[in-house]
Amino acid sequence: MSTKIKITVSNFGSMTAELYPDKAPATVENFIKLAKEGFFNGLIFHRVIKGFMIQGGGFTSEFEEKRAQSIKGEFISNGFMSNNLKHTRGVLSMARTSAPNSASSQFFIMHMDAPHLDGAYAGFGKVIEGIEIVDMIASVKTGSWGWYEDVPKTPVVIENIEVIEE
Repeated sequence: MSTKIKITVSNFGSMTAELYPDKAPATVENFIKLAKEGFFNGLIFHRVIKGFMIQGGGFTSEFEEKRAQSIKGEFISNGFMSNNLKHTRGVLSMARTSAPNSASSQFFIMHMDAPHLDGAYAGFGKVIEGIEIVDMIASVKTGSWGWYEDVPKTPVVIENIEVIEE
């Protein structure tokens, strides 16, 4: 049985995702720990690229960074061969810098398929209910904030992420 989470986004609604510890065990463990601690509450989706993905889990609505401990990147090009999850619509994956073991709390949800990410990022779950929430978020107006592009002009706030089934 997979773990299920509920992501509630202010003014948008909720989506349910199942997490796959068989694909990315440390990633799922880290994400569940952060969710249970309330780490994500009040953070925003700070990158929104329609037709690609929405990314959140690292900044407040004032664009102050919130950091968590880095974890090992569980993806094929980093030597983690059991994670063959494809970056298809609705898949949750860990954001990172160019350093393969730099993932911490930032995650993204695929708006549309992006096979060029397969094997290079740690996919760890998939939206199973509420994909229309991803569609609505992907359609918000965006602009620049400092050196960041594709930032929603009105903050898209994660109310909370809760574990609903373990």
